[in-house]
Amino acid sequence: MVDAERGRQAEADDWRRWGPYLSERQWGTVREDYGGGDAWESFPHDQARSRAYRWGEDGLAGFSDDRQLLCLALALWNGKDPILKERLFGLTNAEGNHGEDVKECYFYLDATPTSSYAKMLYKYPQGEFPYADLVDTNAARDRAAPEYELIDTGAFADDRYFDVEVEYAKSTPDDVLMRVTAHNRGPEDAVLHVLPTLWFRHTWSWAGEDEKPSLRATSDVRGAAVVRAEHRELGVRWLYADRPAPVLVTGNETNNERVFGSPNETPYVKDGIGRAVVDGELTAVDPSGVGTKAAVHHALVVPAGRSATIRMRLTDREHVPSRHPFDDFDAVFERRKAEADDFYAATLAGDLGDEERRVARQALAGMLWSKQYYALDVERWLAERGADPLDADPGLRNHGWRHLVANDLIAMPDTWEYPWFAAWDLAFHAVALAVVDMPFAKAQLELLLDHRYLHPNGQLPAYEWDFGDVNPPVHAWATWFVYELDKAATGVGDREFLENAFLRLTRNVDWWFNRKDADGRNVFQGGFLGLDNIGVFDRSAPLPTGGRLDQADGTAWMALFCQNMAQIAVELAVDNAVYLEHAQSLFENFAWIAAATNHVGADGVCLWDERDGFFFDVLRQPDGSAVPLRVHSAVGLIPLAAATVIDGSVRDRFPELVSGIAAFLERHPAVRLALWGHGKQADATGPALFALFDEHRLRRILSRMLSEGEFLGPHGIRSLSRLHAEHPYVFTVDGRENRVEYQPAESSIAMFGGNSNWRGPVWFPINVMVIRALLHLHAYFGDGFTVECPTGSGRHLTLVEVAGEIGDRLIGTFLPGPDGRRPVHGGLDRYRDDPHWRDLVLFYEYFHGDNGAGIGAAHQTGWTGTVALLSLLLRGKGF
Repeated sequence: MVDAERGRQAEADDWRRWGPYLSERQWGTVREDYGGGDAWESFPHDQARSRAYRWGEDGLAGFSDDRQLLCLALALWNGKDPILKERLFGLTNAEGNHGEDVKECYFYLDATPTSSYAKMLYKYPQGEFPYADLVDTNAARDRAAPEYELIDTGAFADDRYFDVEVEYAKSTPDDVLMRVTAHNRGPEDAVLHVLPTLWFRHTWSWAGEDEKPSLRATSDVRGAAVVRAEHRELGVRWLYADRPAPVLVTGNETNNERVFGSPNETPYVKDGIGRAVVDGELTAVDPSGVGTKAAVHHALVVPAGRSATIRMRLTDREHVPSRHPFDDFDAVFERRKAEADDFYAATLAGDLGDEERRVARQALAGMLWSKQYYALDVERWLAERGADPLDADPGLRNHGWRHLVANDLIAMPDTWEYPWFAAWDLAFHAVALAVVDMPFAKAQLELLLDHRYLHPNGQLPAYEWDFGDVNPPVHAWATWFVYELDKAATGVGDREFLENAFLRLTRNVDWWFNRKDADGRNVFQGGFLGLDNIGVFDRSAPLPTGGRLDQADGTAWMALFCQNMAQIAVELAVDNAVYLEHAQSLFENFAWIAAATNHVGADGVCLWDERDGFFFDVLRQPDGSAVPLRVHSAVGLIPLAAATVIDGSVRDRFPELVSGIAAFLERHPAVRLALWGHGKQADATGPALFALFDEHRLRRILSRMLSEGEFLGPHGIRSLSRLHAEHPYVFTVDGRENRVEYQPAESSIAMFGGNSNWRGPVWFPINVMVIRALLHLHAYFGDGFTVECPTGSGRHLTLVEVAGEIGDRLIGTFLPGPDGRRPVHGGLDRYRDDPHWRDLVLFYEYFHGDNGAGIGAAHQTGWTGTVALLSLLLRGKGF
């Protein structure tokens, strides 16, 4: 059965048609913002149950087709809540004391790439869900206080909650089985209303779109509930229940009376099922049993310490009396679960321990559950808000991106806080997903390079809130990484994938050179670059001093971009010599950037600071003066990632490239390209290193990075040196202090939204890039090059051993320690002591710089899912 899932991946168009493509939250996205700029307030959670969405749907543990035309998800009611539990609850940016935050306990436990099997767990309190308590208590707290979470409210006291396991298995690409098992963890019998809900995304009344589909309640010959769904594109589908149960039907229509105070066109609206179940308002559902939203209502009495199960089947096959839809149900589930086990046994092979395998599998499950359907037609979105298509600036968000038309499955950062893509997040998602789903990983990298996304000027869209902002240009880095992983696994490189990406990325390289190098000096001012509050000033806003900011990280990102593109060009030149000219040009571009990075001008300042042995941003003042901003942060570590090794065999294969580069260096003595062949000249035979530093500077950077008093934390490389705990950096403008100080957990300031912090916590993407750079540097320097790790310990390691040390610390964030605690869970005893919690792992956005506790978005499985890749790189088979 090892090859079963691999075989399904080869039939991607069929087996990927249905999957967990519903977000856990659609409310609050920019797409649904009709209020003039504040997406959260424009479409609050309180309206979500009553208001039809425009661009997508959400649902608890949901499944849908790949265009989200027909959706299946779970609704629950414990008999006490004021509303039906149809989607996860959380706080908006304004409500939370540390930004937006989901306030639920749920876990993605398993998934295969084709969603042939998927499993998640939702923990549902048996008492009234503390909506008001969560809002009020967090609102009363300031940034110095921790977030108030569901587990803090007492909602799980005395184990009075349900563990609701939701599993999906596919018999065929269009035959989806759903199994819901509710475990009563409490001391008394308890009632749980379980309502598998089927509905159509509302597409029939927006700008004259599709004809209206229909759902019809019926029953089979045994009296079990059936819902017949008919859609012009999907055809006919049937949802079968395994027992008799009432089917409640309404319309997926906005309740205008409740939301807007205007008349409804029909009495049967989106919240009708909830009103019928929770409020006993039976007139809220259509007695004809016909509509566009239907729920099969199971009222279960679950004995204390026991469980109850319901089974559903959504299929394109109408079952005849001679064959009941549940005859093969359990057998299909067992087969798909066994195939998933075999798939991961092969994928996570190597020297991984059992706990490390558990962590990696859950990390990958979260990433696979976070594949989301994403729809947005920016021109239509603007038109719906009254924008003239020829108006250069109508004052609306993303007005310069009218060409962008999305209708795709995208690997999201998570399904609640970020059910939308961000360019550099997506690059890391692709690298991590390459471990289990290489075809999808490649497709994700190609997606933003498609003409529907890539701007005509060559810019990649950054993220939904502002496509025109700038994320770090890591697409080429991820493309080359994924290509190498694929080649290592199969023995054959996918040249078509590589060439397509290269040709499109050349436009993006040009955009960066033309738009982000203010005066043509090969020093870059990228702007935001994804590192929210890492700088002295908000890097997305005009500087309070005037002038501009020469960015050490922006410049290093461009150096790395050129390096990776040159690597790709050299690889493509094996089959087509025309790419040698591209490689030559890219190497030259890198050389000029390297020279500019280290050039000391008349003002005596450059990005490299010899006094501190570190790279810093430089503030260029309007009067022509320059000030290095001596903040010891990840900004100064990014240049370390811009280190690329070209194998010595390239010299033999492409002597014209070597001679061309040598001639370039001879013509331009001011350009000091980093080391060739251990310091030998360009005609040497060893590998070539392209970097922004020499050996002396490398050792100085590493001495800081590997100091436990600075960057090296017990769970990875911190985003800010711990040096700034006792010595904050202060820059005064017009009498106002601008401070950067070490904050290992949540941010104390609201810069760039304030819902994430780059002033001390550990972030996985930066660590992954540093580890990959160390592996490259070891390939060049070899075992003869060692450094103290940790600095001052007297323990000398090679660079590959340093990479392993950092990787072990990162992975250790999720592994139980000697006391049974997983650092990611902080000091919560329940995660250590309770058998129903101890094996559940969360993959946060970032982690406490001193103790590894998870911080920020609790399910930011996207780039934190790279922990699985790290395990395989360090201890796995085939990488």
